[in-house]
Amino acid sequence: MKNDQRLSDLKAMSDDQLNEELLKLKKEQFNLRFQKATGQLENTSRVRVVRRDVARVKTIAAQKTDAKK
Repeated sequence: MKNDQRLSDLKAMSDDQLNEELLKLKKEQFNLRFQKATGQLENTSRVRVVRRDVARVKTIAAQKTDAKK
C-alpha cells in the first residue's frame, strides 16, 4: 500500500521535481554510507530502502523521457 502511494506520487511529479527528489535521495544515501563506515548507523534497513527509491525515481524519469519521444 505504501509503495503504491509513493509510486503514484512520483509519477505525478514533473521532471524538475524528480531531479530534486533524486538529489535528495543521493545525499541521504551518501550520509547513510558515511554513518555505516563510522559505525554510527542504527537503522541499517534504511540503506536498502533509499537505494530502491533512487532506482524508482530513475526508472520513472526514464519512462517520462521515453514517452516524450
